[in-house]
Amino acid sequence: MVNSIEVKTYTITPVSKPRMTQRDKWKKRPAVMAYRAFKDECRLHGLELAESGNEIVFVIPMPESWSKKKRAQMSGQPHQQRPDVDNLLKAVMDAVFDEDSHLWSVKVSKVWGEVGLIIVKTP
Repeated sequence: MVNSIEVKTYTITPVSKPRMTQRDKWKKRPAVMAYRAFKDECRLHGLELAESGNEIVFVIPMPESWSKKKRAQMSGQPHQQRPDVDNLLKAVMDAVFDEDSHLWSVKVSKVWGEVGLIIVKTP
């Protein structure tokens, strides 16, 4: 039996989950507002995850200030700075699930790209 892998690409710029407090319910911090907009966008695009075996690739857009040479060199290379990969995953899981405790296996990575994307590979 051959397992088929489904690959879905969402044109959504990844946003990490910020550390939030009770005060964020009424004080509109930019990081929290961006996170809430990200969650709405994930739901709007119908982003889905399976309970296990997901592979998620976050494509982080390169800064506009980079030269064409540096952009060509860094495209597809590992993204090794903030935002942290665990906070990106938390944001996606919060957008997709009300309760995410049933997820038990996820492979996550982040790379540089021209535009922000979320690529989900499910078994």
